[in-house]
Amino acid sequence: MSAIDDIVLSPDPRLKKQCAPIEHIDDTVRKLAQRMLEDMYAAGGCGLAAPQVGENIRLVVIDVDYGDAPKNPYVLINPTIVESSQELVAGSEGCLSFPGISVTVERPNRVVVHALNLDGDMIEYTAENNLMCVCLQHEIDHLDGTTMIDHLSPTARARALREYEQAREAGAQPGDTEV
Repeated sequence: MSAIDDIVLSPDPRLKKQCAPIEHIDDTVRKLAQRMLEDMYAAGGCGLAAPQVGENIRLVVIDVDYGDAPKNPYVLINPTIVESSQELVAGSEGCLSFPGISVTVERPNRVVVHALNLDGDMIEYTAENNLMCVCLQHEIDHLDGTTMIDHLSPTARARALREYEQAREAGAQPGDTEV
């Protein structure tokens, strides 16, 4: 099974569940984080949440510096958005669990996130007007059972689901944003 086959695709019900907090950071959590990073890189993504690989725990991996730059991965355990701006910005988002489509989502343009790292240290992440800001919100949404299409109006959601179905029929795989 390839890393891309590891990624859970919509409409899998695991993507709609609230994830449990991680009580102990052990080798199981570390191995899962490593597997998630490998899956994310294999699919060309910039973020991946545990439910996207079938695990119902509050774990996220992110690397927005992928591509030509050296890898710069972040592992966030039990992440929480503790502050967000009132100002919203619209941007195009894709999702490894919705291959073949991208949608426009409005999100706060600044967030502050608290999370544990793999050493159990509390880290604060502040992101504003950049991909990290979007990625933090998108991946934390997954931990709460919310996907990018849940942010859309009913009409836009129906259109996105039709496009997703067509993309899957055309063979879209995780990492494909257009088919």
